[in-house]
Amino acid sequence: MSRTSTSRLRAGPFAYAVLVLVTLGSLFPLVWTAIAASRDNERLAETPPPFWFGGNLFANMSTAWNDANMGKALLNTTLVAGTVAASTVLFATLAGFAFAKLRFRAKNTLLLLVIGTMMVPPQLSVVPLFMAVAKLEWTNQLQAVILPMMVSAFGVFFMRQYLTAALPTELVEAARVDGAHSLRVVWHVVFPAARPAMAVLGMLTFVMAWNEFFWPIIALTQDNPTVQVALTGLGKGYIPDESVIMAGALLGTLPLLLAFTVFGKQIVGGIMQGAVKG
Repeated sequence: MSRTSTSRLRAGPFAYAVLVLVTLGSLFPLVWTAIAASRDNERLAETPPPFWFGGNLFANMSTAWNDANMGKALLNTTLVAGTVAASTVLFATLAGFAFAKLRFRAKNTLLLLVIGTMMVPPQLSVVPLFMAVAKLEWTNQLQAVILPMMVSAFGVFFMRQYLTAALPTELVEAARVDGAHSLRVVWHVVFPAARPAMAVLGMLTFVMAWNEFFWPIIALTQDNPTVQVALTGLGKGYIPDESVIMAGALLGTLPLLLAFTVFGKQIVGGIMQGAVKG
């Protein structure tokens, strides 16, 4: 690589200024949540609002933990989000491989039907879905939230698009010639090639399932809540305590931050591995 091309890759002051602004803008909601959670309701109602931390953070977090049944909510949400993410990655990868590389009748029609479901508002399916859950006697049980989200049309389409470009057809055919059956082809050929996209899809699905509110608030109650359902219990009363609500929101966000801190390097590495091809 020439010296001229190397110098073009160096970031200048403008690039650093833009990155700093974007970083501050991204961190502001989280920082403000922490500041509000460390104050009391009276101080939050004043003008101007506080711009620095107070001394009530742990007291408000303790109140939110006890009032919202946050321990059980975090456990339930971890189970729901983890199961949904794992099942979505598995089923979406299998379906994406089938649509990308296998030949079968009405493949394009089925793919269009899958994509078409993305255009249907989820509110339209709430009534029949709740009737089915009630018929199965699953109300206020976690399987009522997990099963409807075990695979997504977006995940199937995403994995299909990735595998179409990232998985050579010759590689699949070579495995077939070597005598590999379908499950072995998937395990030894498809999964390694799809690993970067699987990491991205798993992360996106986990965050989506963790933040899901619309269906869990219908299917669950405060006795067996997810985090988003539990937080609704903090806003009750004539004058809701905004500082306690913010403390509960902070408690519900911390596991996501911890997960990304621990696995962020692997996730970013997977994204870059999928972006750079020889």
